[in-house]
Amino acid sequence: MARRKTEIFSMSFLDVIACGFGAVVLFYTILSAQAGVQRQHRNDELLSETSRLEELVLDGYKNLVVLRNAVEGTDKPVPAEGLANRIIEQAEELKQQLAEAENDTLSKREAIERLKQDLKSLDEGKRRLEAGTPSPGQPGTRIKGFIGSGDRQYLTGLKVGGQRILILVDVSASMMDESVVNVIRLRNMPEVRRMAAPKWRRAVATVDWITSQLPAKSQFQAYAFNTQPRALAQGSAGKWLAANDAAALNDVLTALRKTVPQDGTSLENALAVAGTLSPRPDNILLITDGLPTQGASAPLVRKTIDGDGRLQLFRRAIGKLPSGIPVNVILLPMEGDPMAPGAYWALARRTNGSFLSPARDWP
Repeated sequence: MARRKTEIFSMSFLDVIACGFGAVVLFYTILSAQAGVQRQHRNDELLSETSRLEELVLDGYKNLVVLRNAVEGTDKPVPAEGLANRIIEQAEELKQQLAEAENDTLSKREAIERLKQDLKSLDEGKRRLEAGTPSPGQPGTRIKGFIGSGDRQYLTGLKVGGQRILILVDVSASMMDESVVNVIRLRNMPEVRRMAAPKWRRAVATVDWITSQLPAKSQFQAYAFNTQPRALAQGSAGKWLAANDAAALNDVLTALRKTVPQDGTSLENALAVAGTLSPRPDNILLITDGLPTQGASAPLVRKTIDGDGRLQLFRRAIGKLPSGIPVNVILLPMEGDPMAPGAYWALARRTNGSFLSPARDWP
């Protein structure tokens, strides 16, 4: 069998050569594209840097213009003459103000000297008056003063003396007005309006007048009462206060002025206070406007009470009063309670006290 002849440039060889050439072309194409991208990136960076440098150059030109303007401004002559004139004017104004201040001070000194001379003449007149007075007289005994409407003085016959004086002031709702209808109307009003009721202001003024009449060497205690009693001076329950203690008197009146009249009246609880004080009071001043409306405690069933029932409560309350203590009654007016004046007058007479039904403008 004859041997087959081998050919070098066959079709397979040509295929291999073509594939290799195609790979070289593809590789070259990829490298060229990558190089183009890198060149574009470098171009963008150079353009950015160029823009930044241009902006810096423009800013430099602007600053150069500003500096040139500033140099030109400094080269201009300063108006020294105008500045000197302003300084001179200000100096003249200051001199004028100084002169006015000195004149003012001088006038004040002259006024002070005149006042000193007036004071000296007043002292000389006082010495002449004292030289013509036979006796300096006795010093006053009142701790505080009281000025009524028109500086009027009254002969009351009220016995304010004693060593230990107990003041009992009614702060029930009826102390706001003389009329039952007005009391009901005021009871539903704000507290400020209730404290400003004319009858209640009279009661406060009455206590103010009594405190101005206390003997200087005596002791006193003040209680407000409606259904329950309470000491007006805070923290003084069961203790006697000095009548010459202005702070204690002021505390009592301040607390009373801030009190709002409300609720009913328990005279039994009020008079029981006399038994809690040690030693016992030797004089009681009672400010009220009528017979009590309840006993030591409120009734279990709420109901109205007539005149006979109130009189029975009054007699029960008198039974709680320690014996031998005068009761001085100041009875303010109240309609619909005709038995109150007689009952309180009998109480004052039996205890050797006094009874006062004051006028509308007292004290």
